Amino acid sequence: MDRGKMAEAESLETAAEHERILREIESTDTACIGPTLRSVYDGEEHGRFMEKLETRIRNHDREIEKMCNFHYQGFVDSITELLKVRGEAQKLKNQVTDTNRKLQHEGKELVIAMEELKQCRLQQRNISATVDKLMLCLPVLEMYSKLRDQMKTKRHYPALKTLEHLEHTYLPQVSHYRFCKVMVDNIPKLREEIKDVSMSDLKDFLESIRKHSDKIGETAMKQAQQQRNLDNIVLQQPRIGSKRKSKKDVYTIFDTEIESTSPKSEQDSGILDVEDEEDDEEVPGAQDLVDFSPVYRCLHIYSVLGARETFENYYRKQRRKQARLVLQPPSNMHETLDGYRKYFNQIVGFFVVEDHILHTTQGLVNRAYIDELWEMALSKTIAALRTHSSYCSDPNLVLDLKNLIVLFADTLQVYGFPVNQLFDMLLEIRDQYSETLLKKWASIFRNILDSDNYSPIPVTSEEIYKKVVGQFPFQDVELEKQSFPKKFPFSEFVPKVYNQIKEFIYACLKFSEDLHLSSTEVDDMIRKSTNLLLTRTLSNSLQNVIKRKNIGLTEDARHAAEEEIYTNLNQKIDQFLQLADYDWMTGDLGNKASDYLVDLIAFLRSTFAVFTHLPGKVAQTACMSACKHLATSLMQLLLEAEVRQLTLGALQQFNLDVRECEQFARSGPVPGFQEDTLQLAFIDLRQLLDLFIQWDWSTYLADYGQPNCKYLRVNPVTALTLLEKMKDTSRKNNMFAQFRKNERDKQKLIDTVAKQLRALISSHHS
Repeated sequence: MDRGKMAEAESLETAAEHERILREIESTDTACIGPTLRSVYDGEEHGRFMEKLETRIRNHDREIEKMCNFHYQGFVDSITELLKVRGEAQKLKNQVTDTNRKLQHEGKELVIAMEELKQCRLQQRNISATVDKLMLCLPVLEMYSKLRDQMKTKRHYPALKTLEHLEHTYLPQVSHYRFCKVMVDNIPKLREEIKDVSMSDLKDFLESIRKHSDKIGETAMKQAQQQRNLDNIVLQQPRIGSKRKSKKDVYTIFDTEIESTSPKSEQDSGILDVEDEEDDEEVPGAQDLVDFSPVYRCLHIYSVLGARETFENYYRKQRRKQARLVLQPPSNMHETLDGYRKYFNQIVGFFVVEDHILHTTQGLVNRAYIDELWEMALSKTIAALRTHSSYCSDPNLVLDLKNLIVLFADTLQVYGFPVNQLFDMLLEIRDQYSETLLKKWASIFRNILDSDNYSPIPVTSEEIYKKVVGQFPFQDVELEKQSFPKKFPFSEFVPKVYNQIKEFIYACLKFSEDLHLSSTEVDDMIRKSTNLLLTRTLSNSLQNVIKRKNIGLTEDARHAAEEEIYTNLNQKIDQFLQLADYDWMTGDLGNKASDYLVDLIAFLRSTFAVFTHLPGKVAQTACMSACKHLATSLMQLLLEAEVRQLTLGALQQFNLDVRECEQFARSGPVPGFQEDTLQLAFIDLRQLLDLFIQWDWSTYLADYGQPNCKYLRVNPVTALTLLEKMKDTSRKNNMFAQFRKNERDKQKLIDTVAKQLRALISSHHS
């Protein structure tokens, strides 16, 4: 029974499982039914499952059959209706076909017209598209044609601008056309062509500038001369309204951005024709003579092409070469003034051009480049002038050369170039000019002396007397009181020589004009040259006359001439001593002799150098007399009452001056002196200065009166006078700065020495 129940339970489970499988089969997609069927075959009841499956199929068939029987009459009715509609549809088809045939027949011409309209519309669209494309291409072609025209007329910078627009603006819009590719490929060639042609124009410009530098410089120097003349007129007529024109210091900058309408102006060589100008018209500015547009164009072109540095290096290199050519003087330049003038004109023309380029371009040349060129030009020019001017023996030519150099310097100074070295060199030429003048006046003096009879000038009337005095300012009260006829105490050569000396001074003054020298410098120059004229040129001429055998002078005349030499020499020394300007209260220690004394010694050396032609005794006496007079005057200068106080520093400076004098005496300015003979003239000064500078009072006081004492030449009165001047000055003397704590001791020492000197003086007198 249990088994029966168990079998019944299993049968129910199997039936339920089969029912589930059937529902799953009914509700599952056939593609996924495989696993379901597999579960049936895996079990042992597939036979029973098949039976249940057959039963389920029969049930469905019966349901289908019932459904079909229920709807069959409606299906039949629908078929009947459909058959009726087919007949009507056939009739409609026949009507549509007939209507279509008629429509086709009637619309045949319309179709043809429409086809023609279609073709026209297509052509219209094609034409419109073509016009649009042509509108894009035409500007390209026009720009290219314009570029060709500009290249043909050598308007290279506008052509380059056109090329830039063509390449970057127009061609990209039509780049797919074949002709555009040809243009694009041709652009680098056009750039190189523009670059080469502009460089060729620049080379032509540089060559033309080189050939015409002298014309440019001549014009600039004329301008400077006119300006200087106007300045002189203004200075001479300060109350008259000035019509002075200032130099054109604002340069014309060419607007290279604007296309020029004149091809000729773009091909200009750089020099404008000014040969037809009238002489009385205003001299054109140097910049007015030059068309700098080739430089500007080439600079802009190379800048646009990214090769500005290449252009700058080329320009500077070529101009340096031209500068070296300009600075090379011709070998015969010294023969005429025109040779110098042409040389200067070329240099001025070169730097006027460079100065204009400096101010009208940005960086083509810079100040450092200009300064370098000018330094080179200055050194070469000065060297050339030194060499060539040394060949000149005509003072008139030297004077003309000086005026030309001044004009040359003034012209370049207007353009901002430093010219101090040129004026320094003129001071060298001044010495050469003085030498040529001395040679010329030596000949003049020789002719005057050769033609003189060396007899007193007789005068028979007041008119003749005034005429002679007018030529030579001679004054003699005794002679004026004498009645006519009377005689001057000199011959004809005296007023003639006097007038020639004035002419010499005037000639020297002519050279000093426009040298920017102070009146003191001019006076020194005239004084130096005149001293040489008197002490060398005139002295030699007189010596030659004196030595002639056919001209005899009486012993009284010779003696008077010698005394006149000594007197005039001492007077000249006094004139130099008047220039002495000692700071007696100085505390500074000098390291060189005073300027006035250096000039005095130089004068004495030059004077005694020409005394070699005089009799030996006369020269020696003059030299010893001059040294003694100088030593005495220096001692008086030191001890004069106006010098109330002096410091040790002042004595040190004075000692340097005395040493300069001793050095002059040791040098043997006149032959024939024994050793140290000439130095004895300064022995009093030397011992006095050594005593004070070395402060050797113990030796002086102990050895005084002995024949071999160290300070034998020092008079106690002189020493006391000088010591009194040093009282109360130690506070102002920097030499005693380290002894300021012992100033009282120092003052006591001075007082003690002074008392001893007074005692010594008193005992000596008693």
